[in-house]
Amino acid sequence: MNTYRSYICYIGLYVFLISSYDLNDGEQNMIVSELVPYDKKRTKVYIDGEYAFMLYKGEIRDQKIKVNEEITDETYDYIMNTVLSKRCKLRAMNLLQKKDYTEYKLREKLRDGQYPAAIIDIAVDYVKSYKYVDDERYARDYIKYYMDLRSKKRIMQDLTGKGIDKTLLNTVIEELYEETDPDIELDQAIKLLKKKNYDKSTADMACKQKLMGFLFRKGFSMDVIRKALALDTDYE
Repeated sequence: MNTYRSYICYIGLYVFLISSYDLNDGEQNMIVSELVPYDKKRTKVYIDGEYAFMLYKGEIRDQKIKVNEEITDETYDYIMNTVLSKRCKLRAMNLLQKKDYTEYKLREKLRDGQYPAAIIDIAVDYVKSYKYVDDERYARDYIKYYMDLRSKKRIMQDLTGKGIDKTLLNTVIEELYEETDPDIELDQAIKLLKKKNYDKSTADMACKQKLMGFLFRKGFSMDVIRKALALDTDYE
């Protein structure tokens, strides 16, 4: 009796397995579970209940993609490795023609285009191979441009927010600031105080506290702020 039950269980398991896998190659079939319009021209394709990629409606027709029908390995590979790979590379190049991006921000823009993560990796690796994306170069250019206008802390916050690696950022910051005037941040703080018409001889404590908060929010250290407030605004 136990042997018979075991046999029945085995048959049931076998039927389940062969219903879930293609008998020709043993791999699980990919079934289109949903087609969701994204806009007037494009449609999001879901396979086995998960988002897979987005195609133009004409491409959906050309590849004969239909809900509840199988998408073959050949079709899937063609869409991913030919259609979307090329499209994502071109999108990345077009973005970089208009402005410089860090890798993090470029990936963000490509994700906005609904490209799959694997395709984004391919596109980013492609543009990096030609040095179109170079976080160290981006950081250097950004620091050189803003170091006379913004505090070091503010610059670091900006670049961290753009996804620049902190170790790389600290190295570049240290190198570039070694080559500059050590009083560069003090000069910046003084300039900001001048714009606020600060006068050390007439400013009361309330005024100074307000200006301290203003400079602190700009990223200046308390040491620099105290020095700036203690100096006459005609300091050069």
